[in-house]
Amino acid sequence: MGTDGARALLERAATLTLQTGNLLNWGCLRKKCPATPGEEVRDCIQKTLTEWSSKIGQDPKQEILEVLECTVAQAIEKINPEERDELKVSAKLFIVGSNSSSIRDAVDLACSALGVAQLDSVIIAPPPVEDGTSLSLEYLQPYWQELENLVQNKKIVAIGTSDLDKTLLEQLYLWAQVKPSSNQVNLASCCVMPPDLTAFAKQFDIQLLTHNDPKELLCEASFQEVLQESIQNTKAHEWIPLWLLRYSVIVKSRGIIKSKGYIMQAKRNAS
Repeated sequence: MGTDGARALLERAATLTLQTGNLLNWGCLRKKCPATPGEEVRDCIQKTLTEWSSKIGQDPKQEILEVLECTVAQAIEKINPEERDELKVSAKLFIVGSNSSSIRDAVDLACSALGVAQLDSVIIAPPPVEDGTSLSLEYLQPYWQELENLVQNKKIVAIGTSDLDKTLLEQLYLWAQVKPSSNQVNLASCCVMPPDLTAFAKQFDIQLLTHNDPKELLCEASFQEVLQESIQNTKAHEWIPLWLLRYSVIVKSRGIIKSKGYIMQAKRNAS
């Protein structure tokens, strides 16, 4: 019954919001060997969808929901307000198939899921550009302006970038009202930090971090494949992922990860 109910909901909804909750609460994932970031995302989305669909009944009231909330209830973990000052809440946002206006939705949902008023830092991965075009300041500007608005509205404390070379990071820094506090560099693309990037970051107090995320952490085809595997015979091709946010909650004094999870949103394109 569960899969049938979930399929019926998906055929009527316009938006799907998926939250994995705290992955450290998932016994099955804790026992697994470290996976690549891409494998981890697929695994988490699939398990969340499968668990969620297994608990769906044929409640007619549910079938007219515009926005579906897909979560694993026992994994959801809000931050205790008394512990908030001891914790750092960081997020990395991957825009998949939407525009800059999605950033506010992603941050609002992350704050709501964790029970906090603001995120300490948000790093944005460069949104995918069309084939044959290269990343430019003009392309980044609307996304950065959306992040700046969230800083000014006290939803985010610090904002950062990912995979910008020295030239583009400098252009962004000189143009931006709220300066980037960090820039992530992919270890796969360089074993040693480029000297010009290091010098620029040091001069303007930009923290250089490393990461091992692929260029596309979750593409449209991959999400549709996972959706089809989790809820068979659903019209997976109609669903397009908009964005994916990975968050971590770290105990400042000890550097220990207390919570980690993913939140994503997809829309149904039924045309």
